Amino acid sequence: MLFASLVLGLLAGVSASGGHARNSTFYNPIFPGFYPDPSCIYVPERDHTFFCASSSFNAFPGIPIHASKDLQNWKLIGHVLNRKEQLPRLAETNRSTSGIWAPTLRFRDDTFWLVTTLVDDDRPQADSSRWDNVIFKAKNPYNPRSWSNAVHFNFTGYDTEPFWDEDGKSYINGAHAWQVGPYIQQAEVDLDTGAVGEWRIIWNGTGGLAPEGPHIYRKDGWYYLLAAEGGTGVDHMVTMARSKKLSGPYESYHNNPVLTNANTTSYFQTVGHSDLFHDGNGNWWAVALSTRSGPEYLNYPMGRETVMTAVSWPKGEWPTFTPIAGKMSGWPMPPSPKDIRGVGPYVNSPAAEHLTFSRSVPLPAHLTYWRYPNPSSYTPSPPGHPNALRLKPSRLNLTALNGNYAGDDQTFISRRQQHTLFSYSVTLDYAPGTIGEEAGVTAFLTQNHHLDMGVVLLPRGSATAPSLPGMGSNDPDADDDRGEGEDNEELIPHVRFRGESYVPVPAPAVYPLPRAWRSEKLVLEIRASNATHFTFSIGPEGRRSERKLVMEASNDAVSWGFTGTLLGIYATSNGGNGTTPAYFSDWRYTPLEQFRD
Repeated sequence: MLFASLVLGLLAGVSASGGHARNSTFYNPIFPGFYPDPSCIYVPERDHTFFCASSSFNAFPGIPIHASKDLQNWKLIGHVLNRKEQLPRLAETNRSTSGIWAPTLRFRDDTFWLVTTLVDDDRPQADSSRWDNVIFKAKNPYNPRSWSNAVHFNFTGYDTEPFWDEDGKSYINGAHAWQVGPYIQQAEVDLDTGAVGEWRIIWNGTGGLAPEGPHIYRKDGWYYLLAAEGGTGVDHMVTMARSKKLSGPYESYHNNPVLTNANTTSYFQTVGHSDLFHDGNGNWWAVALSTRSGPEYLNYPMGRETVMTAVSWPKGEWPTFTPIAGKMSGWPMPPSPKDIRGVGPYVNSPAAEHLTFSRSVPLPAHLTYWRYPNPSSYTPSPPGHPNALRLKPSRLNLTALNGNYAGDDQTFISRRQQHTLFSYSVTLDYAPGTIGEEAGVTAFLTQNHHLDMGVVLLPRGSATAPSLPGMGSNDPDADDDRGEGEDNEELIPHVRFRGESYVPVPAPAVYPLPRAWRSEKLVLEIRASNATHFTFSIGPEGRRSERKLVMEASNDAVSWGFTGTLLGIYATSNGGNGTTPAYFSDWRYTPLEQFRD
């Protein structure tokens, strides 16, 4: 099977470049980290630019848009969902798999259209209120205010997309795979009002699990319907059908699936949920989601990422996709400089990140919250703390209430893990005054999956060990030598590691904060020194030799579901009444290595 896949890849690579200049070489993922369900378009009317949207689930700002001129350097230009009033219900969705699913981005009549589904996974599958399907539009995707408020339309399903036929009529295609499916449905729609006509089934897929993610393309007198099947795990695949009529019936391709890495030993697995687009030379490309998990499918903390491949699509025939790998060969890339005017960094940049939180500069656009934040909880360079970010504690911690969201905000700000090996560190200035107050760093996937290390105020008797590893009782900085009046009920700051996941995580580790460190700023670090584990360390600022390893934990705890790991900082009262702020500075994310096979 592996030999056959390699041969197919070579043949597809040749067919994708026949008659053109020498093949280009590019590398997957093109969007490393939490960027699933990609949808991309080429817009010659906008300076020959490529634009891509991706899912964001409960992350905010939501629905990131990246742009490129050369298909290699992609820059964040903004987010479709950037204001609470656009879609207030994101503040109410519960469960880790809720939020924004599978947007489709298209350009028509000098307007960018984005159709997507806000999912509330707390409601039954057949409940129409579970699926809030919405339409956004903008004239200028570089301007956040250009994106409209959501226009809602009625559809019991998800993964919706707009389509315009030759007569100018507009349609919505969507999927549902469970109690009321599986099927791909279609209805005529007024995209300005959300009014839809009668829904009709146009395809049931090839028999694979959960046909979803439909995209229709009109080419050479045919309507080609692209979809994903097989579920979102290692059986994920891309399938295709076509019809002479938009409404069907659609004939399945006899050589389906057109793209998958199922039943291979590839590092890139779960390949599916694809979209097709062409460049200025008429060459076709495809994007899809994938996890760098290998067939073991155990350790993939960056979750579902965006990959790209070249596609050969002769006139009147079915397309041929080059199989997904880390190093790819495809059509010649557009010869264009990196001149994208974006608000965030290039998504595939190898450069280190250092944030200093100046008062005069807005927080970077690529920083991410979980649902809508309380703006007053985040203050750059407050009085007395220049170049620090003040976090006011939220009542909810990162788990919320037993994994369920109660409508309150969570004080948490983060950036995506985008490299296999990395170092992420911050400096913390914090003096908790009320029991349960906590601030620290986290590798966060969802409220049900995260690994945290923080400083928390607890009774002395809460410790699981008398001192940090490597700091024995004879160390003058340790806390074993209690002074007069000190007992197990005295409140003192502790270092605490704890995890939450559906898989086993290390037991909580709680140590008294060394006496000599309590009046100092502390450096908290998360590091991935291999592909399967994170380490969590803490020590006084400026004295790296004193930094102590608190925990090594497998990243399988954050290898799950639809999203990808966020590295960030948090402050919480853990359900109590504490209000002590935490001050974070010297935020550093340092890429160390990117594994592609």
